[in-house]
Amino acid sequence: MNGKKYELELGPYALLSEVLREDLGLKGTKRGCDFGGCGACTVLMDRQAIYSCMMPARHAEGHEITTIEGLAEGGKLSPVQRSFVKNMGFQCGYCTPGIIISATALLKRNPHPTEDDMREALAGNLCRCTGYTSIFKSIKEAAETQT
Repeated sequence: MNGKKYELELGPYALLSEVLREDLGLKGTKRGCDFGGCGACTVLMDRQAIYSCMMPARHAEGHEITTIEGLAEGGKLSPVQRSFVKNMGFQCGYCTPGIIISATALLKRNPHPTEDDMREALAGNLCRCTGYTSIFKSIKEAAETQT
């Protein structure tokens, strides 16, 4: 989890989103719909974006899990995080961690995404506040910064 190993005793029905928030105190991963429809709970598992509300926590064993808290390196925000702050790619912020995680996964597999690529990558992340103009601008700038 974010580069650290944890040993936890979990019940058979514990979901990764619950374990992250309740057992590990990683509150950046939000619980929204609890059925994979909003993307607020998105985390990286082995560098792939997944819905943590749909993932039994036991299935994460042995996998590299990265939450929004794990994106910063050496105390500095990641390029995607910095770009979201600079371009106001958020309003209320509830969906922002999941969107940043999805954008990070996109840029890892496609460092030069088109707007269509961004739309597809964020198709599972709902934002009810911003529209998506500032979000796409943030991702585009992060892509340019990383190259």
